[in-house]
Amino acid sequence: MNNHNSLYDFDDQIRLRRGIICGVDEAGRGPLAGDVYAAAVILPEGIIISGLDDSKKLTEKKREELYDEIIKKASAYSVAWAIVAEIEELNILGASLLAMRRAVEGLDIKPDYALIDGNQKPALEIDCEAVIKGDGLSASIAAASILAKVSRDRVLLEISKIYPQYAFEKHKGYGTKLHYEKLREHGACPVHRMSFLKKL
Repeated sequence: MNNHNSLYDFDDQIRLRRGIICGVDEAGRGPLAGDVYAAAVILPEGIIISGLDDSKKLTEKKREELYDEIIKKASAYSVAWAIVAEIEELNILGASLLAMRRAVEGLDIKPDYALIDGNQKPALEIDCEAVIKGDGLSASIAAASILAKVSRDRVLLEISKIYPQYAFEKHKGYGTKLHYEKLREHGACPVHRMSFLKKL
């Protein structure tokens, strides 16, 4: 429970100095297929979302529950993405930063400051800082990590209906043993990131 409070304390400390903050995180940097997603979330001061944590530490069911609660309680939120062609053109880091920038720009409320998960910062019109392992430190970043992850997973489920032979619903595009088996069997499809498949 202590960690839970510290997530909110972290944000409160920055709010005191910086005003309205948004947390920003991405999902889908590692997979071999699909777009890279990002979310930006502004949580109102004093709000507590029970069980909020880094999306990677949560079950799929818990992430889905928290997704609905975050959307309900956030002052503003935005989900954005960079498509496979942009990943190929810019590389995955460049595309991730682009998705993050789009997410921040898509917020209905303009924040004063952005907390970005990781060690790189997108080019924003507002001041921002990179927070390494931020999804385990900041409530706002944790909330963004959940929105980005759930949004991307839902899209991969839709993609799995279009390309059922790859079993995207099981691996969500990540380079699992099953996914590599399916790639060897069927070759790549339009949602695959060709630059990620050089090993095949």
